[in-house]
Amino acid sequence: MSAAAADTIVLKNGRRIVASNVTEDGDRVRYETSAGSMSIPKSIVARIDRDGLRYASGSSAASEPPVTAPHVDPVRGYADIARLVIHDNAIDFGYIAQLETDARSHAPLAIEKVAAAHYATAQFLVSKGDTPSAIDHYREALSFAPDSLPLLLNLAVLYLHQSQFTTALEPLERARRMAPDSPDVAKLTGWAYYGANKMDLAVAEWHRAEKLRPDAEVERALEKAERDKAEEESYGEGETAHFDLKYNGSATPDLARGIMRVLEDDFRDLESQLNFTPPDSIGVILYTGQSFADITRAPRWVGALNDGRMRIPVQGLTAVTPELARVLKHELTHSFIGQKTHSRAPTWLQEGVAQYMEGRRSTGTAGALLNASAQGELRALASLEGSWMGLDGGDASLAYAWSLAVVESIIQTGGIGDITRLLDNIATAPDTEQALRETLHTDYGDLQQQALTYLHQQDVR
Repeated sequence: MSAAAADTIVLKNGRRIVASNVTEDGDRVRYETSAGSMSIPKSIVARIDRDGLRYASGSSAASEPPVTAPHVDPVRGYADIARLVIHDNAIDFGYIAQLETDARSHAPLAIEKVAAAHYATAQFLVSKGDTPSAIDHYREALSFAPDSLPLLLNLAVLYLHQSQFTTALEPLERARRMAPDSPDVAKLTGWAYYGANKMDLAVAEWHRAEKLRPDAEVERALEKAERDKAEEESYGEGETAHFDLKYNGSATPDLARGIMRVLEDDFRDLESQLNFTPPDSIGVILYTGQSFADITRAPRWVGALNDGRMRIPVQGLTAVTPELARVLKHELTHSFIGQKTHSRAPTWLQEGVAQYMEGRRSTGTAGALLNASAQGELRALASLEGSWMGLDGGDASLAYAWSLAVVESIIQTGGIGDITRLLDNIATAPDTEQALRETLHTDYGDLQQQALTYLHQQDVR
């Protein structure tokens, strides 16, 4: 990737250096200014914003679950009933209706069979990507067998995967009454509290899970939650209709209030554009630069992060600047997309839409992207679905620019409505490419070609 005409080196103390030909050389960052060639230690650099191939915030698009769901044994009678309920790749609703009629006689065996039938149906629907319908069948099964631990845990797991953290607590509380010493219940309850931004309760649950059954995964999640809890104990707090804010003492209350006003305005705009209202409140954490680095442990090029909560460094600021306003809109877009798609959106789509919503456009990057394409340096979109945290700064910069171009090409062709429909389909489709076919009647190959055609139209060289 060629160097951009003008880059901004952002130092950890908040100072900015506008320069050209910025390169990283071992433990030094070298650059050129009107005064000649210069270099500074890499250790004092927070990030490098490249004009042309620049990314606003470097968010972690996909908020990975802090832990994975435990294995849950099926309900009794599942194996025998499943073959009768699911056959020819379809659900036998007539057979389920017959079982329900029998179960209303309150015969224990009939109740067991209908619970197993709805369990089998839910499992089948999950395999087809229809989570909302699967939830309906788990709830229907629980109407016949309200004390079934497997049903309660499976229902909670589906809610958690859909980022419905507060809703997940209801079946988990019922599960705890059934099995007060279950490490799986404690593990999942910790996940629910963590997603709901209740760090104290998440830490307590994961400590409980560790005592009941040591688990390396829970241990790692607990370590991260305890870092958050320790850092935030002295933070100021604020709350609005849609946001829970915590801010480091170096961020003035006036800055915090200004950020909340901007976020509420952005919320209304995104609500309209994405045709969606997030059901859960959104956590916002304002850090000093060093605290952000210590807590997130993100790559050097990351300037802000959304891992379920908006984590934003604001050191040295006393008011919302235009740059900070763009970062806020970008990170809030991630929160909308995360909740709208139940955290299933690929990173390239997350980052492309977030950049578009903050106001960034591809005019300045078209030429560099076309050059990268000609040299075979553009990654396939399928390879940009997962986390980008392993990318170096140059690869990340190119990935951001490429993702924005793809999203712009979708909007140019079908308007923002195509984006909202694509996000809706991603929430339920088995994979992203299937959602593309259902929404845009295209696949990855054609979409990438469409984006390159769009870039040729934008190239102003």
